[in-house]
Amino acid sequence: MAGHSHWAGIKHKKGKADKQKSKIFSKLSKEITVAAKLGSRDPAMNPRLRSAIEAAKEANMPKDNIERAVKKSEMNPNLNYSNIIYEGFGPEKVAVIVETLTDNKNRTASNIRTLFQKNGGSLGESGVAAHQFKQVGVIRIDIKQISENDILDLAINSGAEDCISKNVHHEIITLKENFYKVKTEISKKIKEFVSSGIEWLPINKITLNEEKTKSVLNFLETLEDDDDVQYVYANLDAGNDFSPKEIT
Repeated sequence: MAGHSHWAGIKHKKGKADKQKSKIFSKLSKEITVAAKLGSRDPAMNPRLRSAIEAAKEANMPKDNIERAVKKSEMNPNLNYSNIIYEGFGPEKVAVIVETLTDNKNRTASNIRTLFQKNGGSLGESGVAAHQFKQVGVIRIDIKQISENDILDLAINSGAEDCISKNVHHEIITLKENFYKVKTEISKKIKEFVSSGIEWLPINKITLNEEKTKSVLNFLETLEDDDDVQYVYANLDAGNDFSPKEIT
């Protein structure tokens, strides 16, 4: 924001944050609606809906928005969404996995392919990038909530596989099949999470210089901005700059 006033900078950041929040709420609402449509509208009887509502609460989504998203599942019985995963390589050969939720497979495939091609990447067949990731449960907790030693003890006692403390949050890793069990145990001590869910974590990360990292991050954000895209994962080492399910 060089050359702009401090207030202009604040307004720019707030506008960007508001836009991101609106985009996040829209994606969460879609997941809630689909989950309610595919199963029971009672979260206690529908694990996918329960998970979606928990994610919405972690993102501070208003209760009215959540209830409206659940009710929407009844309003349009002919609306059907499909979960489709795309894999490919972005700029600098960074491996990328894109999770989508779409009511038009052709539109989504065309949009994703175009975004890859425009940014010097390429979309591949199923499995072309997935082997560079592992699908696990990830629970992020604000580092101010609990000390590094205490969260490590809690993670071990809850049956987690790993616990990593970063600059702004603790990251608890679980086996995919143990995620809800571990999360339930953790939530007995920790009431608020930064984020939690099943994610694709890279087995090895690629480190690039600042300019190339910024270029890849811009590409990943462009993918995230597509209305059909729910989450984007990459094997890029970007510090704390990019975390697909982290709400900031």
